[in-house]
Amino acid sequence: MDSRIEPLDMLGLNPGDAKIIRNAGARVTEDVLRTLALATHLLGVERIMVVAHTNCKMASATRDEVIDIIEQASGIDVRSLDFRLIADQRETLGVDVQKIRSWPYLPPNVAVGGFIYDVDTGRVTREV
Repeated sequence: MDSRIEPLDMLGLNPGDAKIIRNAGARVTEDVLRTLALATHLLGVERIMVVAHTNCKMASATRDEVIDIIEQASGIDVRSLDFRLIADQRETLGVDVQKIRSWPYLPPNVAVGGFIYDVDTGRVTREV
């Protein structure tokens, strides 16, 4: 969801070349899995990239920091929310890619990979 990143430009693609799902931390949630089932079966998606990025707040902030920032900005108590913060970005990327690979509602021929985009260099590196 980082506004510094233009997914199509990052991959050298044009509008219409890819379906883009964005969320904080590039996490694979139940909603992402549901969306991927629709995309693969109804829209012909054959390849899935999970792309995390360097300098990600979800991979550098603590739970207490996130709660404090939100509470200071809005006065809202968000302690009941799971922000899916990331302690180890590469490990989390591997776990999330495996969630997709093992999701029984996707066609067996779908290729899935995990990548990290370096916001400083513009380089995309395959990690999983």
